[in-house]
Amino acid sequence: MNRYADVMYHDMLSPEETQAIRAEARAISDRVVRPRARMIANGDERVEGFPQDVFDALALSGLMRVPFPRDVGGRGLRHPATATASVVEELAYHSNSVAAIFDVHCILAGNALNQGVDEQRQRWLPRLLDGSSVGAFATSEPGSSTDLSPEAIKTVATRTDHGWTLAGVKRWITNSPVADVIVVLARTGSSLSTFIVDTSLPGVSVGQPDRKMGNRGQLTADVRLDSVKLSDDALLGTEGGGLRVALSTLTYGRIGIAAAGVGMAQSAFDKTAEHLKRRQVFGAPLGTKQHWQMLMARRAAELESARTLYLKAALRLDSGTSFPEPEAAMAKALGTELSVHMARDAIQAHGGLGFIAELGSSEDFDPVEHIYRDSKIGEIYEGANEIQWWIVARNILGRDIAG
Repeated sequence: MNRYADVMYHDMLSPEETQAIRAEARAISDRVVRPRARMIANGDERVEGFPQDVFDALALSGLMRVPFPRDVGGRGLRHPATATASVVEELAYHSNSVAAIFDVHCILAGNALNQGVDEQRQRWLPRLLDGSSVGAFATSEPGSSTDLSPEAIKTVATRTDHGWTLAGVKRWITNSPVADVIVVLARTGSSLSTFIVDTSLPGVSVGQPDRKMGNRGQLTADVRLDSVKLSDDALLGTEGGGLRVALSTLTYGRIGIAAAGVGMAQSAFDKTAEHLKRRQVFGAPLGTKQHWQMLMARRAAELESARTLYLKAALRLDSGTSFPEPEAAMAKALGTELSVHMARDAIQAHGGLGFIAELGSSEDFDPVEHIYRDSKIGEIYEGANEIQWWIVARNILGRDIAG
């Protein structure tokens, strides 16, 4: 299938190292993710449905080393966030589930752990980078997700003579059914702190994976913390500094989700363009109809804008800006909305074939319906898009007016 981004998008932003990483990630994604993408998209959401073979192959390829410095076994890139976001786009082109697994493992859990003291970093990060451990990141709860205020968080860490006791329930925790380590946000008094939780500890239990509309390879489940005893060195960062760790990590994550949205949108765009050239309607290709010409031209422009926005946000993050707003918020909202719109358009353009996951006849075809199912969650997780637009409004009008 033609990659129309190679013709339509001229990357004047990415450093040479990022462009090299993108090419590497594309080759690996084509080789490793593409052959498994359909099975992952239609799989059963149980522990055995986790694409362990793909996860292991990505680790073996070295892609999980892209976001990290050399002292923990990483690539030591000058622009790690920009390169990492490009990797996410290339993975999402074939499977948003795989992109989400990578995002949470590297950008959320990995980035949070990288903010710890050197002993914590050296204990956990090499294991995440070589794939021998799976990471997860737990902020959301049954009663709170976007709202991460101390009043909303019910998971509590209580100081003891030997460290901490952690109690509560976390929900929607990606990778948790197979995770070895989970970074957990908890209330400590009137503030929030983050903790490194080894899932083998007594009192840590993970429920059955949720069955979702899409992203079926991205396993999520409840994590129960029943008086889990933690040593002092399980505290990540400072006591009371958890909200900053969580928000800075989620800001990075939003850039990744923006890139995933662009990846899915580009995949749907490419499949649709090929179909419009191939499909005959009333004696001519479907693409001869002006409706589809205008729609695809508009989507091409939107892809240009969405990709440029996430790259700019990532470059600002790499420059040392902890919260690269408003670009990160705009990139997340636009990239994920575009993936939903383009996936819907792809289904409409494909007609009956767009509604089919697997054709009963022997005719070979490339489904698009899984992109529609997978894309919707991007508008919801890691900060609902309504919150992203509010952040943008706050940048325009100020906190006094926008809140």
